[in-house]
Amino acid sequence: MVEDDEDLAGRISRSLLQSGFVVERAANGDDGYELGLQGNIDATILDLGLPGMSGLDVLQSWRNKGITMPVLILTARSGWAEKVEGLNKGADDYMAKPFHTPELVARIRALIRRSAGVNESTLIHDDISLDTVTSEARLGSELLELTAFEYRMLKYFLHRIGHIVSQTELIEHLYPINETRGSNTVEVYIGRLRKKIGSDKIKTVRGLGYRFG
Repeated sequence: MVEDDEDLAGRISRSLLQSGFVVERAANGDDGYELGLQGNIDATILDLGLPGMSGLDVLQSWRNKGITMPVLILTARSGWAEKVEGLNKGADDYMAKPFHTPELVARIRALIRRSAGVNESTLIHDDISLDTVTSEARLGSELLELTAFEYRMLKYFLHRIGHIVSQTELIEHLYPINETRGSNTVEVYIGRLRKKIGSDKIKTVRGLGYRFG
């Protein structure tokens, strides 16, 4: 999220965290631009009126570099001309302030689903289902008791069924940048998740990482 209003950024971050997201924040355009270059961002909320680089310049620079992550513009500029310009420069969605936070969270979920090629809010594979709206996960009809980290890990795997996911990729997507990261911790949570959903669901691909499904 690239937003210079500290109170607003805090409110949005809390809602996203409660919905199972990891949130990285930047308070100006220059830092936001650098954050987007990391390549491990699933979606971005971008203000237009930023200190340093403007939001539109940040967006245009990302797209010029071939960065395709979904971007939702969140701004006080609500005129149709501004919306057209933002969408033409590569934004995937556009919301004007003031706004309702649940709608913002729903739009972010939708952007991430579409970028992963998923159409439904409930992710399903075999007997596992995960409702990204209610944050409920089930094995068959049984409700799974997952920690916040296990929930994020399962959701990430369900978006990448059949793909090999490295430990580095998991660490980058499941931990905030300023939080201590360790491969041993990932292995521990993989083990815990296997116990809850079945040891056969997550395969270890030696030397490469893990494959779900």
